[in-house]
Amino acid sequence: MQYAAELEELGLQITEASRFLEKAQAELARRIVGQEEVIRRVFIAMLVNGHILLEGVPGLAKTLIIRTFAAAMNLKFQRIQFTPDMLPADLVGTMIYNPKEMEFSARKGPVFANVILADEINRSPAKVQSALLEAMQERQVTIGTQTFPLPEPFLVLATQNPIEHEGTYILPEAQVDRFMMKVLVDYPSYDEELEIMLQSASTEPKEPVMPVVQPNDIMKARTLIDRIYVDPRVQRYIVDLVVATRKPAQYGIAPLEAMIEYGASPRASIFLLLASKAHAFMQQRPYITPEDVKAIAYDTLRHRIRPGYEAEADNIRSDDIIRQILQHVPVP
Repeated sequence: MQYAAELEELGLQITEASRFLEKAQAELARRIVGQEEVIRRVFIAMLVNGHILLEGVPGLAKTLIIRTFAAAMNLKFQRIQFTPDMLPADLVGTMIYNPKEMEFSARKGPVFANVILADEINRSPAKVQSALLEAMQERQVTIGTQTFPLPEPFLVLATQNPIEHEGTYILPEAQVDRFMMKVLVDYPSYDEELEIMLQSASTEPKEPVMPVVQPNDIMKARTLIDRIYVDPRVQRYIVDLVVATRKPAQYGIAPLEAMIEYGASPRASIFLLLASKAHAFMQQRPYITPEDVKAIAYDTLRHRIRPGYEAEADNIRSDDIIRQILQHVPVP
């Protein structure tokens, strides 16, 4: 009874603390048409300190979504266009010599912001990609002999163009694994595109996005998300889903053995749990259910499963593999 009362109290706190999400979503809806799933994934990543790899063809408002999100959340935004001639110093900063003082001082790079849009990350060489991924992992940057912490909250959203590969540097699987989610940005529906056209076909300046959230709201939400209850059966369900990507025969999906070159790493279990907690928080629940796990499974697992040659020959993608796993792994 005492634990039930604590859970009920936590639910009330979550209901109150999550109200800022409604304000932010309403503000984004004034500028963004559609793409609700993408926006929800951005909120989830922010709530649990994760990062997102966005994949979609040009012109689907990826930059607009992130810029509007940062403005509504009252966070410092920085867009970084990755190019083949880019250097790590262009990203993290460098030491500048001051002849008057006869000493070097650190000049911080554009990575020192709350929300980073790493546009076309696969356009830059491996050294630049590694510099960004190190900043994502360590949440600090070393310039010369000085180490600087990155601001909190800190969210990186990196974009990739799936149809253009000439002159690109593919992210290694070990680096892609550091992203909490890989989110696919799709075309808008017919009605959404009609509304986008009518809204955008105007020379009148758009109304500015209003900051309706404070960073403290995000930090408070994170403390409540840490307290969200996870039943041991749901914990095992998450691990079962991840292990099934490595040993599908144990779960009665033997045909997948030849389809998967390698499965998800332990990071998948960690991020799947965190993302499920954030999903429950957005539903104003003090506990997670298997439905929360299923809702976030594709985005959390798709970039951690490498389909083998047989899968590619049969045009089977990682999403198809995840679908079969979700169908066969017993739900508690």
